[in-house]
Amino acid sequence: MIKLSGIQVRFNDFVALKGVDLEIKQGEFFTLLGPSGCGKTTTLRTITGFIKPTSGTVMVADKDITHLDIEKRNIGMVFQNYALFPTMSVYENIAFGLKVKKVSKAEIKTKVHEIAAKVDLEPSQLAKKVTELSGGQQQRVAIARALVTSPSIICLDEPLSNLDAKLRVQLRNELKDLQRRFGITTIYVTHDQEEALTLSDRIAVFNAGDIEQIGRPDEIYNHSATEFVCNFIGDINKLSKEFLENVGVTQAGIDTAKKCYIRLERLYVNNQQEGHLSCNAVVESAEYYGLYIKYTLNAGGEMLKVIEKNIGVPLYNMGENVTVSFNPQNVMQY
Repeated sequence: MIKLSGIQVRFNDFVALKGVDLEIKQGEFFTLLGPSGCGKTTTLRTITGFIKPTSGTVMVADKDITHLDIEKRNIGMVFQNYALFPTMSVYENIAFGLKVKKVSKAEIKTKVHEIAAKVDLEPSQLAKKVTELSGGQQQRVAIARALVTSPSIICLDEPLSNLDAKLRVQLRNELKDLQRRFGITTIYVTHDQEEALTLSDRIAVFNAGDIEQIGRPDEIYNHSATEFVCNFIGDINKLSKEFLENVGVTQAGIDTAKKCYIRLERLYVNNQQEGHLSCNAVVESAEYYGLYIKYTLNAGGEMLKVIEKNIGVPLYNMGENVTVSFNPQNVMQY
């Protein structure tokens, strides 16, 4: 559906993209993930036409659109601040793109009401100014405006970042549901790992103008291809050479000369299983998160973070002696 080949973007002496290659499938929810300044928004803006690449090509459905005007690309765009027109009504905001395309008033009315219903905007809300709506409702207006022209692709640039945590989770679920209903190819930009993991069919992890890894959420999380991805996605323990040698990982085929990491939920407390390596530890602290509790354990000077499911009562007390174990196959090496 969408293919970027050798995309390089320069701003004077600064190279924002160093030669990006990626393919996005028809109907896919594809996320560009990474820290600020990594090149994800530049990639999105190159696809939409707001930025012209220094070199490389952008193909959509086997057509070269690298230098095609923005309005001819048939790509919907939802900006971080929604970019709605504050002096216009909800109806006028949604209808804007259709008016630019000189669609008849009757057809505009039909299309606006149809798309409003699909994104759960009430008919009574169409007459309101967008400033009278909540953040979540404004987001729906921005999505409706992007979809009303029947684009083949929709691009969203951190559309949830200005919302509070509870609303962000709610709208994240609605956004995925909308994407499934429309079946539209979606490109989503975020720096939020949880957002990327829950929403995406596939993720491209960016770092300093390059793509470190492309894969399904489970591949990115469980089989991080690089040390950067391993550290950027979720929380993780870095294991020292001394600790690894003390628990005997060399016999399990782990190269202690490499940098080694393990996810928090891959460590087990007082739950020794066959084939696992283990050592004694002391509970240093606990952080309560509702669904789970994060413990910090001192294993002979090695500070390990462990996640345990919350069963209603604290499992371990400060200063308690415990055994921590893990499957050596879950250690990631770089």
